[in-house]
Amino acid sequence: MKKILVTRRLLRSCEDKAEKTFNAILNSNDELYSQKKVIELSNGCDGILSSLTDKLDSDTINKLPETIKIISNFAVGFGNIDLDAAKNRGIAVTNTPDVLTDATAEIGVLLILGACRRASEGIESARQGGWKWSADYLIGKQLTGTKLGILGMGRIGQKIAKVAKSLGMIIHYHNRSKLSDEKEDGAAYHKNFKDFLKESEVLSICCPASKETIDMINKETIEYLPKGAIVTNVARGDIVDDDALIDALNRRKVYAVGLDVYKNEPNLNPGYLNHKTAFILPHLGSATKETRTAMANLAIDNIDEFFKTGDCKNKVN
Repeated sequence: MKKILVTRRLLRSCEDKAEKTFNAILNSNDELYSQKKVIELSNGCDGILSSLTDKLDSDTINKLPETIKIISNFAVGFGNIDLDAAKNRGIAVTNTPDVLTDATAEIGVLLILGACRRASEGIESARQGGWKWSADYLIGKQLTGTKLGILGMGRIGQKIAKVAKSLGMIIHYHNRSKLSDEKEDGAAYHKNFKDFLKESEVLSICCPASKETIDMINKETIEYLPKGAIVTNVARGDIVDDDALIDALNRRKVYAVGLDVYKNEPNLNPGYLNHKTAFILPHLGSATKETRTAMANLAIDNIDEFFKTGDCKNKVN
């Protein structure tokens, strides 16, 4: 039976599956392992079931024991893993796509609604009590007729577009390539990124984090957004330059933000806390029982399939 290291605690049913399938080393206390600890615990293991909280950079991967043949990431992304280093060591890397599309898209829509309709301020006022209604009390931005720019029209972006369209939003998108008419469903494609931003009254960031997308939303590109735009991010924090976005909030270039992800999680840049219009969530994109179960089971299946066949459909390197 193959031996694997599971770096974070999974739901109980998933850990049961891991123990039935492998000789699994579980993290019962859900301790956040250091890179050194991951290296130590992986000694004698054949594979690692990792999480986005594990920073598997080139130095860490190069120090893993020779027995490690696969890293199965419990996530749709793999920005925490140096793919080149893994490839050079002959270590396969897999992820868990598809299964979290609906759950993440739901949070994406929540961010849009929360930022546009000043939900953070409303919740705080309701908790404090004593608020007084008036014709201009907590007026927000209505979605109907508003242009939604989706950066990254993959599975999640398309799902957000579908829901947003049903709410009366007008969909624009920027992608590496134009989608088929069926997948576009009436959305307007912009090959030029700057032209896309000019149309984005609400910007929904849904693209993967990569060398090309790091700090894609920065001091320069923010200026192409319409004045009073809203920026939401359900993808990865690395895509946004926090200082530039906070500066845009300070100048009222950006009206509000809705963030489920941000750099240095869980340590939010304190500049956002100065803005009542910042609608912030603690990375809840996949946080439903159904989705987290499906993700963990797929990560387990990826390892199982790899050792049975030498390959698996979710391999990314």
